[in-house]
Amino acid sequence: MTFAAFDDSNLLAHGGLATAVRLAERCGLPGLVRETVHLTGAGNGAGAAPDAKAMSLVAGMLAGAASIDDIDVLRHGAMAKAFRGVRAPSTLGSFLHAFTWGHMRQLQSAARAFTCNLAGHCNLLPGGDQIVFLDIDSKVKQVYGAAKQGAEHGYTKVRGLHFQIVTASTPVAVPVIVASRLRKGSASSAKGAASLIAEAVKAVRAMGATGMVVVRADSAFFSHKVVAACRHAGARFSLAVAQRKKVREAIATIPEDAWTSIKYPKAVWDADEQRWISDAEVAEVEYTAFTGKAKKYRTTARLPIRRVRRWPWQNAFEALWTAVGYRLRT
Repeated sequence: MTFAAFDDSNLLAHGGLATAVRLAERCGLPGLVRETVHLTGAGNGAGAAPDAKAMSLVAGMLAGAASIDDIDVLRHGAMAKAFRGVRAPSTLGSFLHAFTWGHMRQLQSAARAFTCNLAGHCNLLPGGDQIVFLDIDSKVKQVYGAAKQGAEHGYTKVRGLHFQIVTASTPVAVPVIVASRLRKGSASSAKGAASLIAEAVKAVRAMGATGMVVVRADSAFFSHKVVAACRHAGARFSLAVAQRKKVREAIATIPEDAWTSIKYPKAVWDADEQRWISDAEVAEVEYTAFTGKAKKYRTTARLPIRRVRRWPWQNAFEALWTAVGYRLRT
């Protein structure tokens, strides 16, 4: 086992932090946290100086910290000479433990505003004047401790918290997190997705994106509330759909001559079966979703389908429900 220590009082182990911290300050992160996050009622001064504590956490993560104890990396070498207000790991731990769900919403508000400010200093979404993709997903993060607020067992069968994030990207830009939400572990994947999508659309518009916005998600987020939120925000959407009975019935109406063959770039030729392993066919049909809901939620749009011919007597289908918002409404 190898262990390396750095504690020269005249050198910085992470000199690149200076640039990152100065950029965060220019974009107003400390001020946004100070104005937005108010840990009222927190004991032992845990709610004091939230701006300095938030900056310590951000800098620590940039330096590779993966736990509260790792934040101590900021107190080695000449860090104290380069940065003011660095807090000890125990102090930062108390700060984080004081957060409730409401405080998390405060922090998320500050983060969204900071991201918009950052976009003004760095071109985070090049190509945003043409098209922006918003991808929403959720994940259960396992946590420990019976007193952890909101920690419950969900579909993963582990005790944890279930968070949602929305990332924005363009054909020439890497994904950027523009909205997030922390929820209790037992929450369903789509709970609160509609309002989070609305927040994300507002965020990318505030970041200067003027092009088309397309919301993408898997079948867990296929609901009338999500579609209504997209349409209300003026966004288009591409949502995967589970193979329910009505979807299968719609697919069955497609004539055989309407399917178009496709071959993927990395298809593999099977010499024994004399076929491409990833050969597939695509087609589309008009489909009206949410017919069991109120009329204002019913949406008629395109239902593209990809089918893979695995055996001569059997077809496997994968359905993707895509739409151009209210513009395809009939």
